[in-house]
Amino acid sequence: MHRYRSHTCAELRLGDAGETVRLSGWVHRVRDHGGLLFIDLRDHYGITQVVADGDSPAFALAEKLRSEWVIRVDGRVKAREAALVNAKIPTGEVEVYADEIEVLGAAEELPLQVFGEAEYPEETRLRYRFLDLRREGLHANIMLRAKVIASLRRRMEAQGFTEFQTPILTASSPEGARDFLVPSRLHQGKFYALPQAPQQFKQLIMVAGFDRYFQIAPCFRDEDPRADRSPGEFYQLDMEMSFATQDDVFAAIEPVMRGVFEEFGGGRPVTAAFPRIAWRDAMLWYGSDKPDLRNPLKMQVVSEQFRGSGFKVFAGLLEQPGNEVRAIPAPGGGSRAFCDRMNAYAQSEGLPGMGYIFWREGAEAAGPIAKALGPERTEGIRVQLGLGEGDAVFFVAGRPEKFEAVAGKARNVVWAETRKDQGWKDRFEFCWIVDFPMYERDPETGRLDFSHNPFSMPQGGLEALSAADPLEVLGYQYDIVCNGVELSSGAVRNHRPEIMYRAFEVVGYDRAYVDAHFGGMISAFRCGAPPHAGIAPGVDRMVMLLAGAENIREVIMFPMNQRAEDLMMGAPSEVTGEQLRELGLRLVPRG
Repeated sequence: MHRYRSHTCAELRLGDAGETVRLSGWVHRVRDHGGLLFIDLRDHYGITQVVADGDSPAFALAEKLRSEWVIRVDGRVKAREAALVNAKIPTGEVEVYADEIEVLGAAEELPLQVFGEAEYPEETRLRYRFLDLRREGLHANIMLRAKVIASLRRRMEAQGFTEFQTPILTASSPEGARDFLVPSRLHQGKFYALPQAPQQFKQLIMVAGFDRYFQIAPCFRDEDPRADRSPGEFYQLDMEMSFATQDDVFAAIEPVMRGVFEEFGGGRPVTAAFPRIAWRDAMLWYGSDKPDLRNPLKMQVVSEQFRGSGFKVFAGLLEQPGNEVRAIPAPGGGSRAFCDRMNAYAQSEGLPGMGYIFWREGAEAAGPIAKALGPERTEGIRVQLGLGEGDAVFFVAGRPEKFEAVAGKARNVVWAETRKDQGWKDRFEFCWIVDFPMYERDPETGRLDFSHNPFSMPQGGLEALSAADPLEVLGYQYDIVCNGVELSSGAVRNHRPEIMYRAFEVVGYDRAYVDAHFGGMISAFRCGAPPHAGIAPGVDRMVMLLAGAENIREVIMFPMNQRAEDLMMGAPSEVTGEQLRELGLRLVPRG
């Protein structure tokens, strides 16, 4: 028999009754029934109940066992009495009567209990992550993550993609976030950077003549943490295709995403065909370029119903260029109490408030705005939005960039609070956001800048960049969104030097700047570059959605805290003077 086990703690079944077996694992809990001890023995695979009675030679040692001790048990498998079968676990029809117990690793008093899934401060959980990972929920999340990654690999390979690894130590480049820098010992005064993404490398792979690349890629960005973003590092399904259009990327990635979410989504419905929504439409309808399409409500522009109307507040705003009035429909929200709550919500989010109309029995319009507008304009709004008795509508007005974000949140609050059945949440609604503007104007400085990805191919190519208003130029850029979470950005790449130079020239950068910062790419493109496109969905966010987790740290094995600290390993840490001297560095206090 094997030194430690003949079976795992999830293997034994009724057919094993009468067999002598050996199990090893952690003591999950011990129950003393007076001369009879029941030990739940746990390993990576599951739990088996072990019984030690007063006549067993193992009983004396069993009395000393405590939670999370690691033990080996030799014993006989017995069928449980029908009334004692535990249908909640696969081994619930049997138990092992212990003949011998060996303590393989005793445990001191624990700072975090594994049994029971009790709540603990995040600092405690991260400091003792090795204990936290023993708990059922987190353990299951990490196993889900591993299975999702394996499935992604299988699905990409089945479509003809090949996995290549790209460098971890590379050159610093401006990609929108701070780099993590690594000092060079051999080249003192110079630094490597950890890659924010394998962006340039995967494009160079296409230039090198490989056709379909993918990688489960580690990425490093010195960013502030959020609930859906881990500080420091994250992983993405990085992919790139040669001789590919935007449609080709969609055709490749949709079945991968749909398949993974169907495989691990627990039977929750998944979007059959991912709708494509233009960025401008997304901002209009949802107030966000990351819309949660489980909520079907669409905002609409109703400016014409207020222009020159008796509701002077909005009528006055509409006399100023760039202002508009948008309506948030609220089916089932037709009560003054609900309308007042939503108005208070808007104020809590920084808006002056939200006007409203609601319709009583017989479709009678109520509220101050209805009185000021008059019956004809009010009816026009009701018909436009498809509302009726028992419904309401809320209004926001001004410059869209000032109110869109709050309006988008309010849209979600309206839907959530008017639904009696919360089953609408139990599905995965994907979409593509497309046709992003290439450029935007900084509202404070008035300066033009790239709005999304500077390396994207502009729609219309060089001609559009040379002739059109820059703010009207769209890029072949796209995001994939699920349930209001952005999983990835992607683009058709700008592979032609003359178009890249012009794209940067629009925002004030000359050829020398482009050559200095992206010379490797430009040089490669001059040697014959194929049209190529790609995307990189975030693995952490995918698993977070599948696990139903609210925080991304619940699906990462060893995450940092919100201050980018690894409390378990003590990173970041100080280094010795000798280490600094080898690198030609010295620390200077911040002034």
